[in-house]
Amino acid sequence: MLDFLFKPGKIGTVLLENRIIRSATWSSRASEDGRVTDDLIKFYEHLAKGGVGLIITGYIAVDPSGAATPRMMCLFDDSYNQGQRRLVKAVHEHGSVKIAAQIAHTGSQVLKPGVEMIGPSPFRDPLSKKMAREMSLAEIESVIRSFIEAGLRAYDIGYDMLQLHCAHGYLLSDFLSPEMNKRTDDFGGNLVNRIRIIKKIIISLRDELNKDFPIMVKLNTHEYLNNGLTFEEGKIIAKELDALGVDAIEPSVGRVYLKFSKNKSYPTVKFDSKSEENYFLSHVRELKPLMNNAKMILMGGVRDPLQADQFIKQGITDFISMSRPLICEPDLPKRWKEGNLDPPICNNCNACLFNGMKKKVSCVIRNDKKLEKN
Repeated sequence: MLDFLFKPGKIGTVLLENRIIRSATWSSRASEDGRVTDDLIKFYEHLAKGGVGLIITGYIAVDPSGAATPRMMCLFDDSYNQGQRRLVKAVHEHGSVKIAAQIAHTGSQVLKPGVEMIGPSPFRDPLSKKMAREMSLAEIESVIRSFIEAGLRAYDIGYDMLQLHCAHGYLLSDFLSPEMNKRTDDFGGNLVNRIRIIKKIIISLRDELNKDFPIMVKLNTHEYLNNGLTFEEGKIIAKELDALGVDAIEPSVGRVYLKFSKNKSYPTVKFDSKSEENYFLSHVRELKPLMNNAKMILMGGVRDPLQADQFIKQGITDFISMSRPLICEPDLPKRWKEGNLDPPICNNCNACLFNGMKKKVSCVIRNDKKLEKN
């Protein structure tokens, strides 16, 4: 019945056993200094056993200045490698599931005390009222190098692919934004300059990595800010990344702080009706025909396996990705494959993510203790 959702598919040279991807999600299960813990490994093992084709990790900081979320994984020096290897090995031990490292810099999005807000231009955060400091050219070049070195570490550790986090108001997406990036040098102003930091990272990764190692991008394609990134510019950026040889694009919109972006979509949109599902579908419909080589990943409110199967069959997208349903039911893909096509138990309440600020990301409507014993 689900002939396409469970059909193997490639991202770059890597074959995935099905078209279901676990979209990157911070789990708040690393140690306070960003190291892999037994609890975090167990969290990923449940996902690996649950039947997804690819797991994209929660974002991994490439530099101490970009590790501004509590209990966020880090990979900015070799001391983190051993724990990351344990994580990758644990996932690979469960069938043919693959794992990608999402590498990121939190930029002006600071949730942890003691981390300075930085960005392409000065910016006053609407919630904390604190000011982000403009980065120097030397700092920009240093961050570019940090992304490259984190990517090299991820490759050596054994990850199957990379994803650059260029969305949601984190550092790389702020460079794309004409509202957040008001620089007058080579990294600001017109769209060519605003894309420059991302292109330099990707080109250098291609130069220094195995050429067959897939690189994906989670990409803001619309900001919903006054004078912010428009979808027309988002389409141009996606085409540029495709031409650059990016292997897959996972489009998103909005920022972490919804009030700042007119309460428009961020991946964790609350909704309670079927008509509100697949809320990034309209973006993907327009982006997919623009791609020559990059695969398209539909995220955002994917809840109906029959619909998802049709989206792939019709060529609207190549893969689908989910997060909150898999926090609630890590074995959801396996359930669907076995014929139980009931929608996810997840009710989109977002309490799982709010939990992360106090302890760890977990579902409040499911018995976590029972799961952890399995």
